Amino acid sequence: MDIIFIRDLRIDTVIGIYDWERSIRQTVSLDLELATDIRRAAASDAIDDTLNYKAVAKRVIAFVEESRFQLVETLAERVAELVLAEFGVPWLRLTLNKGGAVRGARGVGVVIERGTRA
Repeated sequence: MDIIFIRDLRIDTVIGIYDWERSIRQTVSLDLELATDIRRAAASDAIDDTLNYKAVAKRVIAFVEESRFQLVETLAERVAELVLAEFGVPWLRLTLNKGGAVRGARGVGVVIERGTRA
């Protein structure tokens, strides 16, 4: 199994449980690791033979920008479901960081793995 990754994808969204959080946009940062087999693409040197990370990023950005979840857990789960379903990856690891959520901490969030890692 090979992994295509996207690091520190920063997206503004409405996220949080407090009233003040529901009226502003905050930046979340996502790291995605996506299982795939790159051998065919490496042999052909063709984008159609690989997982297009730009397409994944654009879809995730559009989804997260429009979302209005209270919990980072819910947002992470929905993004994972979307990527697994729409891009056919068998496994992913997603890190969602909500920087500034805890005073003195560089970031807080969740790391989830979904699917089957071959």
